[in-house]
Amino acid sequence: MMARMPDTKTVNTTCPYCGVGCGIKASRDRDGSVSVTGDPTHPANFGRLCSKGVALGETVDLEGRLLAPEIDDAPATWDAALSLVAERFNTAIAEHGPDSVAFYVSGQLLTEDYYVANKLMKGFIGSANIDTNSRLCMASSVAGHRRAFGSDTVPGCYEDLELADLIVLVGSNLAWCHPVLHQRILAAKSARPDMKLVVIDPRRTVTADIADLHLAIDPDGDVALFCGLLSHLATAGVLDEAYVADHTEGFAAALATAEIALPQILAQTGLTSHEIEHFYELFATTEKAVTLYSQGVNQSVCGTDKVNAIINCHLATGRIGRPGMGPFSITGQPNAMGGREVGGLANMLACHMELEREDHRTLVQDFWQSPAIPDRAGLKAVDLFQAMAEGRIKALWIMATNPVDSLPDADEVKAAIASCPFVVVSDLLAKTDSTQNAQVKLPSAAWGEKDGTVTNSERRISRQRAFLPLPGEARPDWWQLAQVARRMGHAEAFSYPDVASIFREYAALSAYDNAGTRDLDIGACADMSSEAYDRLQSFQWPRPKGGPAGQTRFFAQGGFYTANRKARFIPVTPTTELLADKSHQLLLNSGRVRDHWHTMTRTGKSAQLSAHTSEPFAELHPEDAMRLGVSEASIVEVSSGAQKVCLRAMITRRQKPGRLFVPMHWNDLFASAARINTLVPPVTDPYSGQPALKNAHVSVRPFKAAVYGFAVSAEKPDPGDCDYWALARCKGGWRLEFALAEHMPAIEAFALRLFGLGAGLQPETLAYSDRQKNDSRQAGFDAGRLLYALYLASEPVVVSRLWAVGQLTGDHSQRQSRYRIIAGRPGEDGHDPGATVCSCFGVGAKDIVTAVRAGCASVDEIGRVLNAGTNCGSCRSEIQEIVNGQRVLAAE
Repeated sequence: MMARMPDTKTVNTTCPYCGVGCGIKASRDRDGSVSVTGDPTHPANFGRLCSKGVALGETVDLEGRLLAPEIDDAPATWDAALSLVAERFNTAIAEHGPDSVAFYVSGQLLTEDYYVANKLMKGFIGSANIDTNSRLCMASSVAGHRRAFGSDTVPGCYEDLELADLIVLVGSNLAWCHPVLHQRILAAKSARPDMKLVVIDPRRTVTADIADLHLAIDPDGDVALFCGLLSHLATAGVLDEAYVADHTEGFAAALATAEIALPQILAQTGLTSHEIEHFYELFATTEKAVTLYSQGVNQSVCGTDKVNAIINCHLATGRIGRPGMGPFSITGQPNAMGGREVGGLANMLACHMELEREDHRTLVQDFWQSPAIPDRAGLKAVDLFQAMAEGRIKALWIMATNPVDSLPDADEVKAAIASCPFVVVSDLLAKTDSTQNAQVKLPSAAWGEKDGTVTNSERRISRQRAFLPLPGEARPDWWQLAQVARRMGHAEAFSYPDVASIFREYAALSAYDNAGTRDLDIGACADMSSEAYDRLQSFQWPRPKGGPAGQTRFFAQGGFYTANRKARFIPVTPTTELLADKSHQLLLNSGRVRDHWHTMTRTGKSAQLSAHTSEPFAELHPEDAMRLGVSEASIVEVSSGAQKVCLRAMITRRQKPGRLFVPMHWNDLFASAARINTLVPPVTDPYSGQPALKNAHVSVRPFKAAVYGFAVSAEKPDPGDCDYWALARCKGGWRLEFALAEHMPAIEAFALRLFGLGAGLQPETLAYSDRQKNDSRQAGFDAGRLLYALYLASEPVVVSRLWAVGQLTGDHSQRQSRYRIIAGRPGEDGHDPGATVCSCFGVGAKDIVTAVRAGCASVDEIGRVLNAGTNCGSCRSEIQEIVNGQRVLAAE
């Protein structure tokens, strides 16, 4: 039943973060720690890893793990928990029908988990109410592919990014969100300097720093931009008329809607005519072009139209399915693609079959020998939780995701879950923002413990392999689902002896009555033994049985999966519809930071990953900051209606006036009020159901703090008394940023509350106070060990933070060392690295400045001296900024 532990010390597996799907070599050391390196043989990364991948070993501890089933927060046996889940789901179905129950699943699941969940819900419960958090990241790409190609097919592969002469990055901060692909592109550009990179993004991200052209487009201006491009391509005479005639339909209608006047394009995009003409000319004159797009395209009220506007340009020029050219959707989660393959979306069937097609429904039902297949789409993510709030969902099972943080209108989602009569959560952790209202909690296997497959953004299936034992009573998600299915009365259909048997069944279904009529066919794996499954090497589908391996690319010679095998041009029209009240001041754009992932349940465990960005922030332009009375490093309140969050202000010209960027990672376990999706309205794309997470209207105002504070401590502090706080791991303990709305507290009593020192511990303390400056400091020691250091001031605290963090692991037996902690900085002979720039090697900004002043004149030279930027490379743009800044200072 469970995955066998490998005999070798080092195991080849796959990274659990983004959709790049990097190969990893992982091993468990004798002391129990985990070592991780990139797999040099894996075709996705060839040994490269990003900062998150490098730090995976820090995230596999058992702290906070859910290690046994719970019913109403009390330990329970597996039999009791699974039987209760089956009973309550069966009761809801009997009393209210199959559509009264739902699964909400995740791109963190393995394909086999996804397959069993989809089979149970659609084949045996008889409802399509299974949707996934992948709805939040790539549903518009799925809808756009299906409208144009007749199937959810990604036409190209990663190699195209290295073969292209032009890469157009749309709505993607690739350097931070998919760093390994970014490094592959940089390497290709270094080898071929004539290669061009265009970045289309409202913000000047670190990805834009290396672009030949950055188009700081207004939110949702993409449809107008690519409609204009299609019209330009026709006028410039670069259409592939033979390809259009032989392999497509609907071009005339699409071109007619795309012929919009330049003033409208300028108004919709916020770009200059020179910028637009430059981009159009580059695309028109460069045949080998790839358009790589991500969340900035998908997470929009018109995301599907954006996707089709891009695809239209590639179809019109025949730039699809050939080396170095094509539209390319890059996914955000490790197995968003695997979920798409096996029907994890509410409007799809397994193996890319279509729920609305009777022949597909019949085929799947016949293969599964199931009692029923629903004939209509289920509730998509946003609609699912709204239906729950209305009382239409009586039982919900959440698997491997945190919707209370990640969905729009997040507080209403929280309330909807609380109102649902029966909620099950399968998770690694006992406490998340989404487990609070679960009647049943089921302990799931984590990365390193579970076994199965994932599919990356280029259709490459790779193995995730177990190299750690299952802790406590944790079990894989597929096993939990199969056990519940058996207790619901479907034992024969869910009697899987191991995970390999599920993969074989999935492979057989992909080939069932296919004969080339569907894109997804891995029938060659249908008879694979469990031993062969254990040894399975990564491969791109299709891989049909009894024939040659499938093509690496699709559609160079047509062969689309529509009824007439022709691609469809989709007429799209730019929209000017606003999403919220015009009286609000700024447009909110949310996204990721470099070293954190989703809602931090994994990366929040890592001191290394928390070093670069330890606190949620609001990035705004200096003009807006001045107008609003916001100063650098102060606290701001960002609000929409009655909802608000509190964040640290970051004032930067990377942001356009009238715009605000806030990261989406922080939750109630790491910050007082930073769940940014509480401010985002539940507005969705009409075709894909994907929420518009990047264009909401908000108000911003200063938070009037009487006291600012910073602390480091060996044990986790309790900041509950603080009006604003953000907590992060650090080496040796924790770091805390906070602010108080009221007057300066007595530091002794405040330290007792914050650090829980009342349990018999009597530290030696050293304190300092300057009432005139409203500056108070205190440190507590146990022999030579620092227990805590606390700094309070009426302005943002000036302390060398990375140096202060380092004192938690130092020896402070000497009085002079303790005085330096109170001062908040090293002495003249001490080392202050400055703010972390390179997480992989722990290199700070001041280290880099010192190296530049010593003669390093380039990022590569910094790398040779300090190692910074030589691993994942996602900090190279920041290093370049420091180098450039020192050059300016030297020239003055």
